Amino acid sequence: MTSTVTPHRPGQRIRRDGFLQLLHAEWTKFRTVRGWVTGTVVAALMMVLFALLAGISSDQKSAPPVPIGPGGEPVTDSYYFVHQPLAGNGSITVSVSALKSSIPKGPGNLRPGTVPWAKAGLIIKESTRQGSPYAAIMATGSHGVRMQDNYVNDTAGPPGQVAAASPRWLRLDRSGDTITGYASTDGTKWTKVGTTQMRGLGSTAQVGLFVASPPAAGGGGTAGSVSTATFGDLRTQGGWAGGDWTGGQVGAESPSFAGYPANTAGSFTESDGRFTVTGAGDIAPAVRDTLPTAGHLRDILTGTFAALIAVIVVGVLFITAEYQNKMIHLTLAASPRRSRVLVAKTIVLWAVTFVAGLVGAILATPLGERLARGNGVYIFPVSPSTELRVALGTAALLATASVLALSLGAIFRHSAGAVTTVIVAIVLPYILIAIPFLPASVSKGLATVTPGAAFAVQQTLVPYDQVASNYTPYYGYYPLAPWAGFAVLASYAMVSLAVAAVLLHRRDA
Repeated sequence: MTSTVTPHRPGQRIRRDGFLQLLHAEWTKFRTVRGWVTGTVVAALMMVLFALLAGISSDQKSAPPVPIGPGGEPVTDSYYFVHQPLAGNGSITVSVSALKSSIPKGPGNLRPGTVPWAKAGLIIKESTRQGSPYAAIMATGSHGVRMQDNYVNDTAGPPGQVAAASPRWLRLDRSGDTITGYASTDGTKWTKVGTTQMRGLGSTAQVGLFVASPPAAGGGGTAGSVSTATFGDLRTQGGWAGGDWTGGQVGAESPSFAGYPANTAGSFTESDGRFTVTGAGDIAPAVRDTLPTAGHLRDILTGTFAALIAVIVVGVLFITAEYQNKMIHLTLAASPRRSRVLVAKTIVLWAVTFVAGLVGAILATPLGERLARGNGVYIFPVSPSTELRVALGTAALLATASVLALSLGAIFRHSAGAVTTVIVAIVLPYILIAIPFLPASVSKGLATVTPGAAFAVQQTLVPYDQVASNYTPYYGYYPLAPWAGFAVLASYAMVSLAVAAVLLHRRDA
């Protein structure tokens, strides 16, 4: 990208060193160089183009629909359910004396193992429809007793694993819309774990035993684990219909259900008041790992990568072109206070790049989302405020990266060296964290201490403590909060700008 800078005549010396006049001079300089304007426009267009490509590149029209929870969030809703209808108020009590899990070890082989979030307990649900409201009290593989409701809410109860020598008694009460969960170590002294208000249960709900067993390592599309629980001392009170218990797999067709390992299946048996229930799947909020074919806002904005390169080049040339054309001395002669020249360039460059990035993000997001959804791709939902934050953050990322490029251009006074340094500092970490087999510690480190941490502004996915998953930047989960990640890039830019100002004063006197 070549640049021709029009020099200021001596008579154009800025009157009284007025900063506004200096700012106007730098703006005039920027807008009259076609290459700089073109590069900025190209950055915005690249974001739109990549969004269009992302929207049409995937066809999932035949994929089963993603279950949606009561709050509008995608959920995983697959487990083995042994149930009866409960009309009105009532309670159910049971003991859990065993919870054993098996994990795939090669094709057709299983080995005993611990699945930390394997679940066995009691659940009340509006219906067996996926995504319907529920509340549950359960024993888990490694996290003690928990009470969970409506997929995203999780309350810790008494710790400890269940075993024949140390069973856990669980109780679930319904009184209107109020559901209360209790736990006990002996069946007589009870500890209240939690209470929740459940709207949407209806007058008659499905209540009973359940077992879930998510993939031990967090999914990723691999075969799931399977768990078996032993229940006893089952007691019910209230408006129960009576009769036989009905068992079946909920959500067998869900896109987030990894399925049963080979030669296993969900089942339940009853003998002398004891139930043995085998199940797989999970009932929890969906995360990127459990919906690997789903998309999110960062996927739509992959053009940020190409836009970054364009604004980095423009940012470097905005200062190095003047060194190459020997115009820097005229620019500095127009304003003896040299740091103000750098500040004026920074303001102009940041503002222009921010506007271009914002326009690109605002245009790219709805276009890419509409095309992706039209092709059957599920997009993780975000609120309007989050979508606005992503657009503003992406624009600020591009603008601040261009300022870092400007600063290094002033430091190096050579285009190739400055462009290479900024690309290595920002773009290379972005490429590395996109490698799926990169160790999580390395990926998170790059997204914490390098300028590439600023890509956290595009984070929209929420990690959940009650879901074991690969919460790494590759999957869209950054170790820093969005604006904290941006602050890392801003710090690099500010330090580089300060160094550039000192060198500009000393070297170019």
